[in-house]
Amino acid sequence: MPRRRNFYYFFVPQHSTGELMDFDYSPKTKELQARLLKFMEEHIYPAEGAYHAEIAANTAAGKRWTPLQTIENLKPKAQAVGLWNLFLPVDSAEASGYHGAGLTNQEYAPLAEIMGRVMWSSEVFNCSAPDTGNMETIARYGSDENKARWLKPLLEGKIRSAFAMTEPAVASSDATNIETRIERQGDDFVINGRKWWTSGAGDPRCSIYITMGKTGPEAPRHSQQSMVLVPANTPGLKVVRPLNVFGYDDAPHGHMEVLFENVRVPVNNILLGEGRGFEIAQGRLGPGRIHHCMRLIGLAERALELMCRRASSRVAFGKPIAAQTVTQERIAEARCKIDMARLLTLKAAWMMDIAGNKFAKNEIAMIKVVAPSMACEVIDWAMQVHGGAGMCDDFPLAYAYTNARTLRFADGPDEVHRNAIAKLELGKYNPKVAPVEMPVTRGC
Repeated sequence: MPRRRNFYYFFVPQHSTGELMDFDYSPKTKELQARLLKFMEEHIYPAEGAYHAEIAANTAAGKRWTPLQTIENLKPKAQAVGLWNLFLPVDSAEASGYHGAGLTNQEYAPLAEIMGRVMWSSEVFNCSAPDTGNMETIARYGSDENKARWLKPLLEGKIRSAFAMTEPAVASSDATNIETRIERQGDDFVINGRKWWTSGAGDPRCSIYITMGKTGPEAPRHSQQSMVLVPANTPGLKVVRPLNVFGYDDAPHGHMEVLFENVRVPVNNILLGEGRGFEIAQGRLGPGRIHHCMRLIGLAERALELMCRRASSRVAFGKPIAAQTVTQERIAEARCKIDMARLLTLKAAWMMDIAGNKFAKNEIAMIKVVAPSMACEVIDWAMQVHGGAGMCDDFPLAYAYTNARTLRFADGPDEVHRNAIAKLELGKYNPKVAPVEMPVTRGC
């Protein structure tokens, strides 16, 4: 990772704080980058073969959903060198009573990019979704009792978690459509509904679900939803089936369809309070989108690296593929698009740090449109250079493409974010255009 000494400044007249933005990485980030890059070289890249071999062996033995020992063996090594819970920001760390790296969003972003080069590596550092978002949510909005019961073992990597929001029966890109009912009965909430794309629910270590549903169907539109903590072993909670993503089941993590039938939890399992689900989601999804986008940028960087190496080593029609004009054009375009996406994501992270998610809502929406589309395009070009090899699992490109394409849905489909961006832009010239909040969406 080359040092970046350039200083980038953005003028944001519609909501300027008067501050200038410096994108030179902090000394803390540079030091962590160096350690993380070393760990990737010494432990992650050499383990890629073992990772895939273990998945194949587990599948052959009928143990598809068994946690991978390849990853588990690396976790103590990451902890030993202080590369653990890097995602945990300053405010969430203070709220949780536990310590991560104490980084801002802008400081963590380049670390997420490095981890994103190998899609499973984030778990090694306890920095993988949906656990990161769930840990931040519990840290900020959970009671002391819930922090002790769920946050502590999550931060220690002893359990995993899931986030249940999207539903098969409604267009969940509009989160107000969610139909799962959370009704208070005495000292309990009773939950009924069906969710899907509940990532993480396939892991046998998944112990807690953050579940979004309606506690007040007659309340104002954005005050109907609440989030509650549902232990995975609660009677009535059933994992129905794993969902494939372009043929991949992502075991043992999984993306599951989940049924809630008269699931009963104590009222103190609610987060923040009844009717405040959207408020929580606004706080949860902003940092998560930074993490996703920077991981995608890391994925695109690796695709470009593989593309350049392959193009330089293969000959077609009498000359190296790297000498073909179309290849050179794509390599140049890839470099431009990756760097533009990185700068926009860092800008969004910086704005979140200085004034919060609402201040950065336009930039957060923009990166969620730009980064997945950019990654899809760059990975697709890399696959073309690899020919038939790009379509199989001899290289990480085919699986990388499915991940990038999926993230055009996860945390809100492109169309929802584009609508939000357009309304904010039109609002500069037409005050009658309705103001928008950052989209609270996850899935289709």
